[in-house]
Amino acid sequence: MGSETRVKVVKNKIAAPFKQAEFQILYGEGINFYGELVDLGVKEKLIEKAGAWYSYKGEKIGQGKANATAWLKDNPETAKEIEKKVRELLLSNPNSTPDFSVDDSEGVAETNEDF
Repeated sequence: MGSETRVKVVKNKIAAPFKQAEFQILYGEGINFYGELVDLGVKEKLIEKAGAWYSYKGEKIGQGKANATAWLKDNPETAKEIEKKVRELLLSNPNSTPDFSVDDSEGVAETNEDF
């Protein structure tokens, strides 16, 4: 149980302002790290998505994001491997960071829905 959360940074001394991020917060656990790993893995083409099925290196890891997330929790070595590759891809090419700009000009944080 948790919520999908959208956060917009309005003022920031370190990076460009008005960037936005979306992530899941699981009650009692915090930010859903493995769910983010699945999303970034798909975005960077490390994890393949065909319909509802997720695969890594040709091996099916789950039907649906929740099952793929649970599989990564049960296989921490593979999760670390994917995390390392995602970090290498995103940090070696700073221009590949996603643009989260949205037309919403009000509010700093917004919760979309419970799931």
